Amino acid sequence: MAVSMREVDPVFQGAGQKDGLEIWRIEKLQAVPVPKESHGRFFTGDSYVILKTAALKNGSFRHDIHYWLGKDTSQDEAGTAAIKTVELDAALGGRAVQYREVQGNETERFLSYFKPCIIPEEGGIASGFRHAEINEREHVTKLFVCRGKHTVHVKEVPFARSSLNHDDIFILDTKSKIFQFNGSNSSIQERAKALEVVQYLKDTNHEGKCDVGSVEDGKLMADADAGEFWGLFGGFAPLPRKTFSDLNGKDHSFSSNLNKGQAVPVDCDALTRDLLDSTKCYLLDCGSEIYVWMGRETQLEERKRAGSAAEELLREGNRPKSHIVRLMEGFETVIFRSKFSKWPKKADAVVSDESRGKVAALLKRQGFNVKGLAKAAPVKEEPQPQIDCTGNLQVWRVNGSEKTFLSFSEQCKFYSGDCYIFQYSYPGEEGEECLIGTWFGKRSVQEERTTATSVASKMIESLKFQAVMVRLYEGKEPAEFFSIFQNLVIFKGGVSSGYKKFVSENSIEDDTYSENGVALFRVQGSGPENMQAIQVDTAASSLNSSYCYVLHDGDILFTWIGNLSSSMDQELAERQLDVIKPNLQSRMLKEGSEYDQFWKLLGVKSEYPSQKIAKDQESDPHLFSCNFTKGVLKVREIFNFTQDDLMTEDVFVLDCHSCVFIWVGQRVDAKMRAQALSIGEKFLELDILMENSSQETPVYVITEGSEPQFFTRFFTWDSAKSAMHGNSFERRLSIVKDGVKPKLDKPKRRPTTSSSHTGRSSVPDKSQRSRSMSFSPDRVRVRGRSPAFNALAANFENPNARNLSTPPPAVRKPSPKSASPDSTKPPQRAASIAAISASFERPRPTLIPKSIKASPDVNKPQLEASKPKPESNGKDSTPAKDSPAVTLTIQEDMKEGQPEGEEGLPVYPYERLRTSSTNPVTDIDVTRRETYLSAADFRERFGMAKEAFAKLPKWKQNRLKIALQLF
Repeated sequence: MAVSMREVDPVFQGAGQKDGLEIWRIEKLQAVPVPKESHGRFFTGDSYVILKTAALKNGSFRHDIHYWLGKDTSQDEAGTAAIKTVELDAALGGRAVQYREVQGNETERFLSYFKPCIIPEEGGIASGFRHAEINEREHVTKLFVCRGKHTVHVKEVPFARSSLNHDDIFILDTKSKIFQFNGSNSSIQERAKALEVVQYLKDTNHEGKCDVGSVEDGKLMADADAGEFWGLFGGFAPLPRKTFSDLNGKDHSFSSNLNKGQAVPVDCDALTRDLLDSTKCYLLDCGSEIYVWMGRETQLEERKRAGSAAEELLREGNRPKSHIVRLMEGFETVIFRSKFSKWPKKADAVVSDESRGKVAALLKRQGFNVKGLAKAAPVKEEPQPQIDCTGNLQVWRVNGSEKTFLSFSEQCKFYSGDCYIFQYSYPGEEGEECLIGTWFGKRSVQEERTTATSVASKMIESLKFQAVMVRLYEGKEPAEFFSIFQNLVIFKGGVSSGYKKFVSENSIEDDTYSENGVALFRVQGSGPENMQAIQVDTAASSLNSSYCYVLHDGDILFTWIGNLSSSMDQELAERQLDVIKPNLQSRMLKEGSEYDQFWKLLGVKSEYPSQKIAKDQESDPHLFSCNFTKGVLKVREIFNFTQDDLMTEDVFVLDCHSCVFIWVGQRVDAKMRAQALSIGEKFLELDILMENSSQETPVYVITEGSEPQFFTRFFTWDSAKSAMHGNSFERRLSIVKDGVKPKLDKPKRRPTTSSSHTGRSSVPDKSQRSRSMSFSPDRVRVRGRSPAFNALAANFENPNARNLSTPPPAVRKPSPKSASPDSTKPPQRAASIAAISASFERPRPTLIPKSIKASPDVNKPQLEASKPKPESNGKDSTPAKDSPAVTLTIQEDMKEGQPEGEEGLPVYPYERLRTSSTNPVTDIDVTRRETYLSAADFRERFGMAKEAFAKLPKWKQNRLKIALQLF
C-alpha cells in the first residue's frame, strides 16, 4: 500500500485500538476529538468523523468510518470531513469501510450506534452559527416525526396539525406530558420503537418525571389522552393523506473507471470481479448508493480524488440524500459483492494483517504510539457447551414411517444410514427446559428424514411450542449435542427398514458395522463428558496423527496412538474400548511402531494427514428480521442488536456461522410458525453473508419465552421481557408509562418426558445417567459410583486383563454452581478411599462380618444402628489391625455400590456380570458393574479383592495405590 504517513493527521494516532466509538468534529478545517460524554450529540451546522471499532472473535478489529454532515454545514467542512475519513482509514491500515451520512437520511448502521435515536440540535462551530442555548426554566414544545421498524429516524417538524398524517408516528413533547400519536397505517413494531424515543425524551428533557399519553389515529374526544392531545392543536380536524416519492428508483448497473479524477465509463455485459484493477479506483452507481472501490496499489491522493468525484456525481444529479460507501480492496461489504454476478470466495485477511504491520512500522518510525495496532489472532479454543447435562434423554430411531424407542444402553449408538429423534429435558433457570432434535446420518434416506422432521414437529406442538427444536446432520453437530450424549459411537451403515430398502433397491454394498468384522474407529472429544468414536473407512488414509484409533477384526484389537494426540485423547480411546469391545484386551501401538498385522488389516500402508479435522468456528453473530411469503424469503440485518430488537410479532434469524437460530415471537401466526424450519433452510440456501454456508449447518427453532442459554448468551438477556403481556407496543407502553415492568405472562413449563411418545416410561434415573454440568469447564464427569472398586475388581478377576473402567482424569476445581453448602469439608467419599488405601499398607486383615458390631467406645455411627449394641469387654486399649473406624469407612464405601442406593436397578449374579462371562448380562452400564451386585455378593467379592491384593508383588500394589489416590 503506497501511503505516506506524512499525509495522515496526527490526531488519529492510536485510533481504533479498542472496541467502541471515537468521534471527531471538524473545527476550523481540523479534526478535534469529541469527549465521550458528548457522543450522540450533533449540531446541524457541523460535520463529524465517527469511527466504530468492533473486536471480532478471531482477535482482529473491524472498523467502520462515517462522516456525518449537518444540514447547515459549510461546503469546506463537508469536504474536510471526507478527506479526514480517508486519512483515518490509511492510519488504520486501509481496512475500514467508509460511509457518507447526511442529516435526516442516515444509514441504519450509523443510527444503531446511538440507540434509540439522534436528535440534532440547532447551531454549529463555524459558518456564523452559534450553539443553541438551552433555557432550563422554559420548556419549548416540539413535535417530532418517527419512522422505522427496527431503527428509528427522528426529525423535528413544525408544531402544526398540517404536519400530522396517517402513515407515520409523531411525538409531541410538552412541558408536563409527552404524547405519542400513532398513525392508523403505522405498524405495531414502529409504534413500539417510537416509544423508545419517548423514553429517551422523558429521561433527557424531564429527568424521567413526566406523564406519557398514547393517542390512536381515529379516536376522538372519548379518550382522555386524545382529547388533551387534540386540544393542543386547537381541536380535531381530518388529516391529509401523505404522498410518497421513492428515492432515486432502482439500482443502475453503472461502473466507472477513474483517471486523474475524471470518470470514464466501463463497457461490460455483466459485473465481475475481474473488471476491478488493484491500481485504480472505481465508482459503482446503484441509485440510492454510490460505491467507491479503491485498489490496494492506489495512492492516498487518488483515493481522495475518487471520493470527491463521488460527491460531485451526487451534486450534478441533485441527489443529496444518496449514500456514498467507500471500500478498500479485500474488505468489500456483502452488499457490494452481491452486485456482481461472479465474486470469488472471500479469503482470510492475510494481506490486511501484513498491511497493518507495515502501517504500524511506518507510524512507529514517525513517533506514533502503535501499541495494539498489529494485534495477533488468539489461539482457537474448543467451543464450550452452554447446556446443563444432568437431564434425562430419550432417543428414537426412525424405521420407515415409524419410530422405535431405544433402550438406555443403545441410545448412544448411532448408524450413518439412519435418522434419529431425541428429546432431552434438563433443569433451566426458569424451570425444566426441553430440547427436541433430529439427527440425520450421512447415508440416511430422504423418506426417513421427512418422517423424523414431521414427528419432531408434532412433539414440539404437543408441548405448546415450549421446547426448542434443532435439526442436525452427521459431521455438523454442535458442542451441546455431544455433551448431551456424552459417549457417542457412530457406526457405518444402518439398521432401519428405510436404509435396508435403499441398499437393496440400488444394489449397493451394505457396509453396516459387524462386531466380527474389520472396523476402524476414530476417537475424539474434549473429555469423559464429551467423547465420540466414529467408524471410518478401514484404510491407512483414514488415520490422522492428531487422534487415537481403535481397530478390530473379530477378537483382534488394536489401539493406535497418534504422535500428536494428547494424554486425554489416549484416555478417551481406552474408555471407548469399554463400549466397542468390552471383553477384549487391546494391544497399544504408537505411531511408527505398528505391527505388520495392523497394516495388513488396513489393506496397504499409505500416507495420512496430521492436522486435526477443521470444525466450523463460531463467528460474530448477525441478526436479521424475516419476511417469508409464497416461498420467497426477504431479510433485513439489524446492526448492534439487543434483546429489545426481538419483536413478538416477527421472526428473526441469528446467524453465528456454526449454527443458525430461528426465533419465533409469541404473536406470530400459526402458518408462519409452522414454516420456521423452512425459513432456516432457505436462509442457508441464500447464503446472505456470502460465507459459503453449508446446507447442513445446525438450525435451531426457538419460541419466545423458551430461550435456552446457548441462545441468550448473545444478548444481555432479561427473561422477564419475553414473558410480558400484550404485543410489542403494549409491553413497551406499560414500561414507559408506569415506569415499572408489566405483569408476566409466562406459562408454566409442561413436563417434557411424557410417556405418550414412547408408549412406556423408560427414562433412566439421573443417578443412572451420572450426568455432569458440562457447561462448566472445571467439572469432570464421574463414570460410576465406585470406580476404585471397579478398577480393583477388573484387575483381580484376571491379572492379564485390561482395566475396563479407565480412571477419570485428575480432578479439576469443581464448578461454583455445583458446589454444596458443605463444600469446604472433605467429602466422605474421599475419606473412605483414603481409609481403604491406608488399610492396604497393613497386613491383610479379616473383614468384620455384618453381624459383628463396632466397639461402642468409638465415637462414630455404628454399622447397623437398628440392632442392639453388645456390651464391650473393655480389654482392648489399642486399635486392632482391623479397627472399627477403618472397617466402618470400608463398609460405608461398600454401601455406595450396593443396589439399595440405586432405586430401580436390578440385581444379577456375579458370574453373569464378569467381563468374561459366557452368559453376560445385557442392557447395563458396563462401567458400573458393581452397582448390579447384591449386598452379599459385593461384600464377598470385595473381601476376595483384598486377599488378591495382598498376594500381588509390591510394585503392583504401589501402582494400585497411586490409581486409588486419583479418585
